[in-house]
Amino acid sequence: MRAASAGGDRLGAYGLCVHGVDVSPSELVQAPAHWPALELRVRVTATPRPELDYVDGDRASLVLRSGGSVVVDRTADLATFMLTARPSPSALVHPYLAAVAAVRAHWSGRDSFHAGGFVAGGGVWGLLGDKGAGKSSTLAAMSRAGVAVISDDVLILDGDNAFAGPRSIDLRGDAAQRLGIGRPLGVIGQRERWRLPLPTVDPELPFRGWVTLRWGPKVVVDQVRGSNRLRELLRHRALRVPPPVPAALVELARRPLLALTRPRGWSSLDGALERLLDATSG
Repeated sequence: MRAASAGGDRLGAYGLCVHGVDVSPSELVQAPAHWPALELRVRVTATPRPELDYVDGDRASLVLRSGGSVVVDRTADLATFMLTARPSPSALVHPYLAAVAAVRAHWSGRDSFHAGGFVAGGGVWGLLGDKGAGKSSTLAAMSRAGVAVISDDVLILDGDNAFAGPRSIDLRGDAAQRLGIGRPLGVIGQRERWRLPLPTVDPELPFRGWVTLRWGPKVVVDQVRGSNRLRELLRHRALRVPPPVPAALVELARRPLLALTRPRGWSSLDGALERLLDATSG
């Protein structure tokens, strides 16, 4: 089993110590001793889609949003990706690892969300939003402004802890051009990507609350209250299976949830981030 880096370092992301992929240590975080190991393998095939998409107690087979599929074997601590071409090691840890991390989190009784995460006020805030809501570009703008970003595609939570993801954000071309950041990678999965490296962060950080992104006529930061918080979290769960610990999901819904509304277009972004960081840093 080949380690993720030379020198015997335990490297990983999303609460997993990753093996079988040779990437720079700067692309992952130092994995604590209690993070379980997971080996990654790739099988190149002309028919990468599984016959059945499922998650059971020991095995999962998933179609990947970024293309292809993956089979995760809990007993063997192994994830095998079926893809039409062999990805770079960097692409394997981001974006392909995210779906595997969601499955392993489910088996460990943890919650996973299609969300990013940033640090403000001494803890992590999960950034939610529908496709096209601007999650990655918002996180990239935060990082450019010196705000610590812990994840891009998926946010894994275990009670009061949030786990750091791979150390990069992938942008679309218009966002990379407008923000003046990102290195072109070509097509990974099903779209072109421009990659922004992220500074290292602690592998685990305390979790504080949520932010959901919305489009509207002006910049507003509002509280989302009551049962609407739980509905918002349910919409953005990473796996469409029953939550591993329903009571834990209810507890997460009791955390503060802010709605950041801003007009479409880049001119509102800086002002919106300033309002958001004021609201989350108290």
